[in-house]
Amino acid sequence: MIQVALVGGAHIHTPGFIRKLNERADVSVKSVWDHDRDRAERRAKELDCSVVSDVSEIWADESTVAVIVCAETDRHEPLVLAAAAAGKHLFVEKPLGLGAADSRRMADAIDNAGVLFQTGYFRRSDPIQRFLKAQVGAGSFGRVTRFRHSNCHSGSLRGIFDDEWAWMADPVQAGGGGFLDLGTHSLDILLWLMGDVVAVTAEVASATGRYGACDEYGEGLLLFANGVIGSLAAGWVDVAHPVDVLLSGTEGHASVVNGELFFQSSHVPGADGQTPWTDLPDAWPHSFDVFFDAIAGRPSAPLVSAREAAVRSAVMEAMYVAARERTWVAPEPV
Repeated sequence: MIQVALVGGAHIHTPGFIRKLNERADVSVKSVWDHDRDRAERRAKELDCSVVSDVSEIWADESTVAVIVCAETDRHEPLVLAAAAAGKHLFVEKPLGLGAADSRRMADAIDNAGVLFQTGYFRRSDPIQRFLKAQVGAGSFGRVTRFRHSNCHSGSLRGIFDDEWAWMADPVQAGGGGFLDLGTHSLDILLWLMGDVVAVTAEVASATGRYGACDEYGEGLLLFANGVIGSLAAGWVDVAHPVDVLLSGTEGHASVVNGELFFQSSHVPGADGQTPWTDLPDAWPHSFDVFFDAIAGRPSAPLVSAREAAVRSAVMEAMYVAARERTWVAPEPV
């Protein structure tokens, strides 16, 4: 039995993680800590476990082998550093940090401690994203020239950040707004497929003004070291989101329209781009489940490394800097 603790229950994905925890027969949640005592007690009730008043009790508990950090992003660093020092495996909900500096310190601590790490980049598990990565690696697109990825919903229009999740619309606590919150998932796929970024620029804005100065949507451009030009769209104010992937190369093309992949390649028989391509790999488990499978010694998919997570925070920070300064910015190394 894998014994874990929930450290912070602020993130909007926390209820989904709690459902997964309650469904796993090989995981037992011993305790919950949150700086907000009422929230800690609600989460503990949902998990049928105890609340601790001092988070150091979790670090000192040798029977707790892993922690799930779903605290506000600006609270990640001290919690992650302490957990790593205590030798706890770490699932830290995305994004890892506010930017390059805090994320670098966390990645260093995690790597030095030798503990397992995972974060919530669940889009990697999707069969279409897995297929695209494999085909890029196989050269089916020839020289890739452009790669556009987007992740949008109508969260602001529905007011989902009005109450319990209001901190996510506070850039001081969250590091950004809608462009960061949803864009970090697409950013992960862009970097996962294309590699290192050398410069970025972006524009972010608010459509409703519902959350004050918090951005609700944005567009970014990324120049990759291999010459690919990437673009990223994300936000909380879209009433529809039919096209989330466009990938172009000198010998191939892919688009994802309403969840269906259209794939064209001169290297792959039958890939004429005219009908949905359905010959896809199986889905990996959700990134949250991959973490516990790894702890149990039954790896079901690769983990996201702490360094990868830190790079994504650094690149996103650079895009916000670029938006403020209206220029191109090179992400800080991590």
